[in-house]
Amino acid sequence: MSEIKTETLTQALSKMLGTKIICADFQTKPLHGGTVGNVKLVTGHAKTTDGRMLPYKIVSKTQKKWERYSDPDSWRREYDFYNSNFGTLFSESFRWPECYHVEMNEEVNETQIWMEYIDGISGLDLTGEMYERAAEELGRFQGKLYTEQPVILQHLTNLSKVDYMKNFYHHYRSWNRVYDYIRSEDCEIPNHLSKMLIDIDESAEDIFNRIEKLPIVLCHRDFWVANLFYSDGKTILMDWDTAGWGYLGEDMASLIADEADIEHMVEYYRRCIPAYYKGFSEYADISRITDNCVYELILLMFGYRLVEWYMDAGSGNKLQETEDERMLHIHTLQKIFEIRNEP
Repeated sequence: MSEIKTETLTQALSKMLGTKIICADFQTKPLHGGTVGNVKLVTGHAKTTDGRMLPYKIVSKTQKKWERYSDPDSWRREYDFYNSNFGTLFSESFRWPECYHVEMNEEVNETQIWMEYIDGISGLDLTGEMYERAAEELGRFQGKLYTEQPVILQHLTNLSKVDYMKNFYHHYRSWNRVYDYIRSEDCEIPNHLSKMLIDIDESAEDIFNRIEKLPIVLCHRDFWVANLFYSDGKTILMDWDTAGWGYLGEDMASLIADEADIEHMVEYYRRCIPAYYKGFSEYADISRITDNCVYELILLMFGYRLVEWYMDAGSGNKLQETEDERMLHIHTLQKIFEIRNEP
């Protein structure tokens, strides 16, 4: 775990506060998020050259090298993004946290990013209106980049590949543990939900043919509620380490199904997909698209993962907690089942 370097802290604070900082005291506490990184809130008072003491909050994110399946350079992607002019592509209402300093330690393959602390509404506290706003803003952002093809994107070489989602699905599908389980007599997942997953497997080639007719856009690929913050009417999106080329609607699958608000999944599907397409269509004509494939994307991206989570539930010792966790995953699959009848 990296220590806070005073010199680096004062450099980041000087940029954040817009004045020369000569020293600063600090306290740290871990922040939720950054499952493969070390994310800390750093707070304290910073001393300026004229003797003023300014309170501050700043986030330090340290990322060591690790290899994500089918995406080996994702560990440094956020560093590469912040080291580019990618931030100029955002709007006032849809953006990422501002960055004040980035470092790469080549000796130990570790990045450190000093960024803005966002104080806003996130996770399951997001309302339906905030979901809908985020969907529309993302659609607008992707539509703008799709149509304008800014030069900045051409210079970003470290992006996840367009077939990442497909490879991820085939990786899970080839895992006998989950593949065989939903087909076994011992499977405790309700039959209609197992059949839903088996049907997707049997139709996968046709489904991918349909998906691959959709526009290729810049996807965030981790567009779930823990990475979304709503603050002062703006949508701020965290954690860009999985970002890359993908298909229209991939991020909507994450927004709807990735550890989201289960009770409102069907409602949010009804609200967010039209909002997303509305935002995208401000920049691109998508009237020819009659099949958004979001239901299929949800199953391809999360179906087997939910089975895995169901099978792994109960790492604790309490029987009731195990059962509650299992039912959570069953309930999610049931809501996905209900979504398939939505337009």
